Amino acid sequence: MIVVLMGVTGSGKTTIGTLLAERAGLVFADADDYHPVANKRKMAAGHPLNDEDRRPWLEELNRLLRSWVEAGKSGVLACSALKASYRGTLVSGLPEGAVTFVLLDGSKELFAERLGQRRHEFMNPKLLESQLETLEMPRDAVRIVNDRAPAEVVSEILSRISTV
Repeated sequence: MIVVLMGVTGSGKTTIGTLLAERAGLVFADADDYHPVANKRKMAAGHPLNDEDRRPWLEELNRLLRSWVEAGKSGVLACSALKASYRGTLVSGLPEGAVTFVLLDGSKELFAERLGQRRHEFMNPKLLESQLETLEMPRDAVRIVNDRAPAEVVSEILSRISTV
């Protein structure tokens, strides 16, 4: 089982993903750790990434997910996965049904409030608007509104993905 927690900046991917992996006994990876330096600098300056910027990053994440499958590992990847094409790159070459996407949803105001309360190495809070504009709502993802305590959100995810 591989779960990709997706959503815009401030949606809680890292917080929820870390707790989900811990509770389910899975490995955890944060896609932010795989961005090349050039991408980090661009985002830190408040400039959104384009598809060309994201392509090598998404391909690296796909290699990570394939390595998990090949090693028989289950895991959680926190990754924005904003467009359908990005999600397609992530699952390329993986067995059908190997990945479950979980969209962490909520209001723009909630995400902006969270971003105002945190310091991130490179994710500029100004990028929220561009991420919301880029987000292509997935049809096949489990959709969870992340507006409660993390433990409650993780419990809901676990109950919902066990039936997928």
